[in-house]
Amino acid sequence: MAKAHALLSASSSERWLRCPPSAKLNAATTETPSEYAAQGTDAHTLCEYKVKVALGMESKDPTLQTASVEDLTYYDEEMEQCADEYATYISELYSEVKDICPDPIVLIEQRLDFSRWVPEGFGTGDCLIVADGTLYVIDYKHGKGIEVSALENPQMMCYALGALELFDGIYDINSVCMTIFQPRRDNISIYTIGKDELLAWAENTLKPTAELAAKGKGEFKAGEHCRFCRVKATCRKRAEYNLELARYDFEMPSILDNNEISAILEKADQLVSWVTDIKEYALEQALNGTEYPDWKLVEGRSNRKYTDEKAVADAVTSAGFDPYEHKVLGVTAMTRLLGKAKFEELLGGLIEKPQGKPTLVPKSDKRPALKNNAATAADDFREDN
Repeated sequence: MAKAHALLSASSSERWLRCPPSAKLNAATTETPSEYAAQGTDAHTLCEYKVKVALGMESKDPTLQTASVEDLTYYDEEMEQCADEYATYISELYSEVKDICPDPIVLIEQRLDFSRWVPEGFGTGDCLIVADGTLYVIDYKHGKGIEVSALENPQMMCYALGALELFDGIYDINSVCMTIFQPRRDNISIYTIGKDELLAWAENTLKPTAELAAKGKGEFKAGEHCRFCRVKATCRKRAEYNLELARYDFEMPSILDNNEISAILEKADQLVSWVTDIKEYALEQALNGTEYPDWKLVEGRSNRKYTDEKAVADAVTSAGFDPYEHKVLGVTAMTRLLGKAKFEELLGGLIEKPQGKPTLVPKSDKRPALKNNAATAADDFREDN
């Protein structure tokens, strides 16, 4: 089962649905555990405990130390606050559902089987609230680097299918409400889809593509979904995709037309990401003995640092100087110190959010467009303002 999960997991479904052959390539590659993944695992463990307590279920507190072992390596105040917010959201939603359906059930960290559409496909749903009418699927995301949307999110849709397999005959379900709860991005994304529409997607899109992916067939396709691919640094299709920019010969934008500039902007971020991935991969390989023509390993630049900060502070203090910086904590750090409620009580009237500098984004971005007034833009967003 572990191999099947690695091959066509719900969490990687966005990638293999867009690029079916990538599934087998990733399964054949060893995954390097990351600190971010370990932090996310700890956050999910804490969230599970918090939700169970909020709903009156028995659960062991993972923050308590047993013997000399601490269950949560990455536990901190921010994680505690995020888990509290998640538990509050779940308990409030459950109360709302109970007003409509007298006997809903809540399942935490529920194993979900969607192998009817994906060969040996299964996953774990963070939280399900099952009731007549609507099935609720909630997924906690601890990451803050990328904002995750619930809109047509294939991972969530796979979980929803697995939940329907379990409960559609028990409850009269006609729609599924999927929620991404991402507190570190202040993001609660909600998407509702009809049961019939979801099942049609499963039969017409998910199932045939999963069959191709399981066999290593289909066409390679590069795009934003390459972000979490284990072979992204050496994938030829991704290289071809990004090297298409070479046809512009990197001329100055002044001699490109608007359509050409738009094409470059569309790929610019992915191009930067691709080059970064190549450099990181090449460095790792070079450290392991690989030699690249015209390149060599050297010692990078470094900054001076103290060998003993306490000794430095004592020496400077003895000489009659103050060795410490004194400044007010930043907004994020102060929020962590005080907690959101206390922060708003004490400092809510002392906070402002300056206007951000203009930036070009795809039209699919949910932020409203700025008024295109070139006459005022230069004055409003000068570097020296």
